[in-house]
Amino acid sequence: MHHSTFGGLRHDHVFGQDRELGAERRVRWVVAITFAVMTVEIAAGLAFGSMALLADGLHMGTHALALGLAAAAYWFTRRRAADARFSFGTGKVNALAGFSSALFLLVVALAMVWESVARWIAPVEIAYGQAIAVAAVGLVVNLASIALLGDHDHDHHHEHDHQHDHDHGHEDTNRRAAYVHVLADALTSVLALAALAIGWSAGAAWLDPLVAILGAALIGRWAVGLLKDAGGVLLDLQAPADLTDAVRAALASDGDAEVPDLHIWRVGVGRYAAVATLIAYRPLTPEAYKSRLAPFPQLVHTALEIHTCPGPHG
Repeated sequence: MHHSTFGGLRHDHVFGQDRELGAERRVRWVVAITFAVMTVEIAAGLAFGSMALLADGLHMGTHALALGLAAAAYWFTRRRAADARFSFGTGKVNALAGFSSALFLLVVALAMVWESVARWIAPVEIAYGQAIAVAAVGLVVNLASIALLGDHDHDHHHEHDHQHDHDHGHEDTNRRAAYVHVLADALTSVLALAALAIGWSAGAAWLDPLVAILGAALIGRWAVGLLKDAGGVLLDLQAPADLTDAVRAALASDGDAEVPDLHIWRVGVGRYAAVATLIAYRPLTPEAYKSRLAPFPQLVHTALEIHTCPGPHG
């Protein structure tokens, strides 16, 4: 039996996580915008005695907190990327922040349902004009934030490294969590504007809590999806089948080897680690098998266990 691993020399596990992602800069801008609007609305609400402005300012504060968590995760990932105590680098910090943000988003959705049911049972007087103005301002801010947090070609690190993640739509759960937060807020603003406008003109105050419940249901669905994706990264969920199958085929491309055991899991944004067991009649060198994985630059850490078995006539 022959056992070997790629890269017998010691090497780091930074995997490019010390570089600043384009998403990190955009998240910082969104945090700054959200915090500025929050400050203005709270100050105006206190100065002019507007409960609507004050309430929306406090609401903006909760989003600033969640988005601040995303920004902090990016900073920590870069700051501690070379810390040897992290076995595979700090890439999963982004997934942890995304998971935490999704939990927070789910709590927001449940709070919306609770408040809406309470208002349905015991209606309160609505200052329609003021509420519509606040919702309109919130929508403008959220649309600007959505534009900043858009995909933008999957961040610059993919361009620099020429990496093509097989499930690139969900590669950065931290950015996605921040995006879902502002998208949820924008949805809330749109639904609120529609419900307030119709309720004001038709005297249908019941529309406001009803629309809020529908919005909360959609936000809850987004939160659950984000929890599943981020949780999969944290629990080392196996990589997408197309990537796993392609790597298996590449390792056994000479037809003289089998790959009975292969594990590929995500260790960062668009970055994977892999452990494989090969059985061959005439095994090649680890370097030879490594060269077969050149088309997969997203595999930043690979270990092989190579077994020699007798030939058909051995």
